[in-house]
Amino acid sequence: MPQTISAQLRVIAQRLAAAGVADPAVDAELLLSHVLGMGRGELQAAAVRGDDLAEADAAALESLVERRAAREPLQHLTGRAAFRHLELAVGPGVFVPRPETETVAQFAIDALLESASPTPIAVDLGTGSGAIALAMATEVPHAHVHAVERSPEAHAWAARNTRGAANLSLVLDDLATAFDELIGSVDVVISNPPYVPDAAVPRDPEVRLHDPAVALYGGPDGLDVVRVISRRARRLLHPGGLLVLEHGELQGEQIRGILTADGWRAAATHQDLTRRDRATTALRA
Repeated sequence: MPQTISAQLRVIAQRLAAAGVADPAVDAELLLSHVLGMGRGELQAAAVRGDDLAEADAAALESLVERRAAREPLQHLTGRAAFRHLELAVGPGVFVPRPETETVAQFAIDALLESASPTPIAVDLGTGSGAIALAMATEVPHAHVHAVERSPEAHAWAARNTRGAANLSLVLDDLATAFDELIGSVDVVISNPPYVPDAAVPRDPEVRLHDPAVALYGGPDGLDVVRVISRRARRLLHPGGLLVLEHGELQGEQIRGILTADGWRAAATHQDLTRRDRATTALRA
């Protein structure tokens, strides 16, 4: 007997909720949209009409639902992750971009848009999927964006996502040594570094089991890479240039201390849309 799309959505949402998935109804719609090759709006209209789900589609959906109920990330199942106006390719080996990082990227984008330079220069240290770098390159098309990633697996995803962006260059290198040719000339340096303390293992299986450890853990206090970035960014930026760092909600004060001790000025911590401390900015003296 054929199953309607609306009935399938209800059953899937119940199964995902029982598995502890945070947004089961949304994930149900996104999985079925992926299987059917349609947008969520089209899917919702089909559900209202009472459309049936074909047997082959139901079988493909069942496989994905089983994997999602086992807490494999939704983005790994669909192969896509939304970020600002972008849709990025993601999968095993790369950190899945988060919505809160969209607000962090805005600080860098605003600084580039406000720059007096006709071709402002931005650097993304530890670009992962390329999300921040590509957002800057596409939203500020007169900027020159440089991105570095040290993980070969993540670099491969970033290369796929940034292919064709004429004003963006990507390198496989260590963020502590990359871009010597840009020293003293950069307008904005941004990074979403690993900042989870080594002992603070994330509770969500999607993060704990599937995000690469190199993108999560930042030493005993989570700030080892932040310290490296502070030193490297001071060399890359010209006086008055802006540093933007994403971090955990309890790390703002400590990061401001690190930056101030390194000679940065006007270090300030900013909240995300959930009113949690999420980013710290500072100016190159």
